[in-house]
Order: sequence, then C-alpha cells, then structure tokens
Amino acid sequence: MKKSVKQCDVVFGWFASWFTLPAVYYAKKYGKKSIIVVGGYDAAYEPKIRYGAFTNLKERLPAKYILKNADILLAVSNFTKNEVLKHVKPKQIEVVYNGVDTCISEPIQKKENTIVTVSPVTEKGIYLKGLKTFAEVSTYFPDYNFVIIGPKEKSITDKLKKINPNLIFTGQIEHEKVFEWLRSAKVYCQLSYIESFGLSVAEAMSYGCIPVVTNRGALSEVVGDIGLYVSYGDEKGTADAIKEALKATDDLRKKARERIKKKFSIETREKKLLKIIENTTKKLK
Repeated sequence: MKKSVKQCDVVFGWFASWFTLPAVYYAKKYGKKSIIVVGGYDAAYEPKIRYGAFTNLKERLPAKYILKNADILLAVSNFTKNEVLKHVKPKQIEVVYNGVDTCISEPIQKKENTIVTVSPVTEKGIYLKGLKTFAEVSTYFPDYNFVIIGPKEKSITDKLKKINPNLIFTGQIEHEKVFEWLRSAKVYCQLSYIESFGLSVAEAMSYGCIPVVTNRGALSEVVGDIGLYVSYGDEKGTADAIKEALKATDDLRKKARERIKKKFSIETREKKLLKIIENTTKKLK
C-alpha cells in the first residue's frame, strides 16, 4: 500500500474503514490526494439496533480518522452527508448519489400480484430492514406473492414462516434473477429502520415498481413524490399503503422509472465522479 500510494496521484476508496485507513494515512504522509465514498454504515450511529461504525470503538477509530483526513468525502445522499457532519468537520464533502444502470431495465412489463423486498434474512435484517413488519403485512394479502430476496439463515426463515408460511425466500441469487422479480412485481417495500440511500428501491422503481418505504434516512431523496411513506414498524399503516400502491396506473409506473433515469442513472454518477477526480488532479499540477 505504501509503495502504491507513493506512485499514484489520487487514492479512491469506498467506506471509511480499516480497509481504506492505510491508503488515506499514506496519502496524507506523501502529499497525495484521497477521495473516499461514504456509503452510510461508516457514518451511522444507531445504538438501538447496534448499527453503524460509530456504535463501537473498533470501527469508530478508523472511520473518524478517515472522515477527518480524507481530502474529499463523497456522501451517497444528503442524509449521509448530515450524518458525517454530526461526527467531524471534513476538509470537503459532496453528495454524489449512487447510480442505476437504467439501460438494462426494459420498459414496463406486464405486472403480476407480487410484492418484493430485498434484505439478508438474518437477525439484523429483522430489525434493520423491517422484515418482521413485511411478514406481518403479507398476511393481509393472501392472494399475493410476498418475496424476500437475499441470503438467508434457516433460523430466521423459520421465524418469519411462523408469521406466514406462504412467504417466498429466494436466497442469494444472481443480479439478473433479482431483476426478473422486479420486472414482475407491482410493489417494492423498503421498511427499514435506516437507509443511507436505498439502491434496491431505485432499481425497483426503474422497473416500474411503486415503492412503499419508511419515512427514514435517505429514502425520501430517492422516492420523492412517487411512492408511499409509512412509519417504521407500522403494520396497519404499511398494509394500507400497499393497498394504495396496488392501484397505481401505468402512467405512475412510468413516472417512477423516469425519476430514476433523470436523477440516479449510472451515467450521471460517472460524469460527477470524473469531474471531481479531474479537478483533484488539476490541483496537483
């Protein structure tokens, strides 16, 4: 790492963690520039669910050093930017949203009676991603498929199946398989305690899914006025929101897709990243 940093102009890394700490340290030591993407966990402090780098000393130490010493921080949302500012005063921080490859999401296809969420089926997923609420709400809709996409632990799967044995668990699947579910789904749920961006929400919207999300974190930045908002853990409110989302017209589904194409395309992210890196290297000359 030391040798590599000496030979480069700019260090670019994801997440303020032990993995990027040596790069930022040596960049500072040898007068190089460092750019770090703050993905969310590295700036989070959610002690109630024991989530975030700032909830424990082992992860807080590298996160705080990097957030203070990196030349440029790129937050994935305004919410994440504000989380950073609660902990440190960075040298420079900008918001560069995550990007979705909207070229691979075809125009809206015929939708089926399917509601999807994406989350690891783990103890953490129960609380962080609202899986218990998702399972409880599924009992209101016996004629619909409720699908949880993500790697699964048997003990947690069994716990959720006690709520509704008809829940569908895909396990960890290839991205293309995820897109197949999003193509057919009418509604996408993100019932999270906190979200630093919500990439799965953006991907689902690009396929014409109507989002039902908690009014937390950066989800409102992604969803805007297209979807429906619920309180975290609100079973009845979430069920009512899904009922409304299921009434959505094709026109609203197209608007969901257009919002993602306009604000969160991978091309938009690429242009912003290139501009920031180019401006950084110019300062070195």
